[in-house]
Amino acid sequence: MKKIILLIPAFFFAFIVLAQPPKGDAKAGMTFGEKITGENAVAAAELAAKLDGTEPAEVKVTGVVTEVCKAEGCWLRMKTDNGTMLIKMKDHAFLVPLAMNGKTIVAEGTATLKETSMEMLRHYAEDAGKSKEEIEAIKEGKREITMQAKGILVL
Repeated sequence: MKKIILLIPAFFFAFIVLAQPPKGDAKAGMTFGEKITGENAVAAAELAAKLDGTEPAEVKVTGVVTEVCKAEGCWLRMKTDNGTMLIKMKDHAFLVPLAMNGKTIVAEGTATLKETSMEMLRHYAEDAGKSKEEIEAIKEGKREITMQAKGILVL
């Protein structure tokens, strides 16, 4: 019984240590999460027109990455006509390299148009390595497209 109790903290420690973003560059053709293709992907600028704001939609979207979570590569932002959209990795099942910034990608998953709270926007800003002043300047939530990605392909 003592051995089992000692293994539990060791397991959690190993899990935390291993939860690191992939090292290196994100090269064309690399995939993260499920294997996907670029076929039938819509431009990020067109995605808002496909979402009615009430129901989540299964989509495949292409665009340029503008920001990546510096903490562990667990989310990224893609440029749209109205700013950016947030792409999170479904169930934290995979991470992306920090070198994804500026890369054109295809992401496939479930997208919704929803309100992101001020607290979450501040959390994302902290993860992105923003300054304390930039974080405190966030005073309200915003309506944006968010996606739970099951796969990402670098173009």
